[in-house]
Amino acid sequence: MARRRHRSGSINAWPGYVDALSSLLMVVTFVLLVFVLGQEFLSATITQREHALENLKQELSHLSEMLSLSEAKVKTLSSAEQEEHALVATLKAQLDDRQHQLDEAQSHAKEIEGAQLGSIADLSSQITELTRQLQAVSAALDLEKKNEVDKDARIAELGQKLNFALADKVNQLQRYRSEFFGRLRDILKGQSGIAVVGDRFVFQSEILFPSGSATLTPTGQKQILTLARTFREVAATIPSDVPWILRVDGHADRQPIRSTFPSNWELSSARAITVVKTLIANGVDPHHIAATAFSGYQPLDTGTSPEALARNRRIEFRLTDR
Repeated sequence: MARRRHRSGSINAWPGYVDALSSLLMVVTFVLLVFVLGQEFLSATITQREHALENLKQELSHLSEMLSLSEAKVKTLSSAEQEEHALVATLKAQLDDRQHQLDEAQSHAKEIEGAQLGSIADLSSQITELTRQLQAVSAALDLEKKNEVDKDARIAELGQKLNFALADKVNQLQRYRSEFFGRLRDILKGQSGIAVVGDRFVFQSEILFPSGSATLTPTGQKQILTLARTFREVAATIPSDVPWILRVDGHADRQPIRSTFPSNWELSSARAITVVKTLIANGVDPHHIAATAFSGYQPLDTGTSPEALARNRRIEFRLTDR
């Protein structure tokens, strides 16, 4: 009670202090709340600014890269422009040079044109003269054609006469051939191995030569001497202007040869040459005789019997023209 009294008798400052402290605490709490809210707002703003700053940095980097590319393009374009300027300068120099050449060519062409005009005048006069000469040649050709027609007629006439003369010579040669073969037929008639085949007088080789040999037998020598004598008699009656020749043809069969001769070619040729040499040695003119060889390629008989082969081994005499 004494305390109550003491309290009631003194000034009570506690409520005011408490009120002031409460007010201060509320103020501090409000300030702190405002500070926290401001801090949050500031943090959010800073974060947004940082994001914006990061975007700006990226854009700045991209712009920097684009600037670098632009600078490179500018340098490239500058270099290209310089090259184009150099090219333009070169082309201008070339154009000037071409223009100079064109001027010189035009000047030269004018000079040539003047010279050509003079040449054309000369050529014109020459053409006139050539035309006159051509007309003269044409007239001469017409005359020559007329003469040519006359010559053709004369040539045709001479050809006809020549044909008649040749036919007469052939007829004469045929007559002498018939006389020659007729005499031989009369002299050698009845002898085996001798025959007339067409326009040829045929001796079988066995009558004239040993087997596989080109040396005449005594009988063969006798036959050739008879032929030479008869031929000389007939040749003496043939005029000198008749082109005749006695052809001696050597033939063999188609069997492979077994002698000193390599083949039937050599054998048939050697036999024909032996007969020709014998005729010449007995007075036959060598200008009217020839030796030919046919080996076994012109058979009289295509058989393979010994008789057929013997018929094909032969010497033929033919009086013919050259």
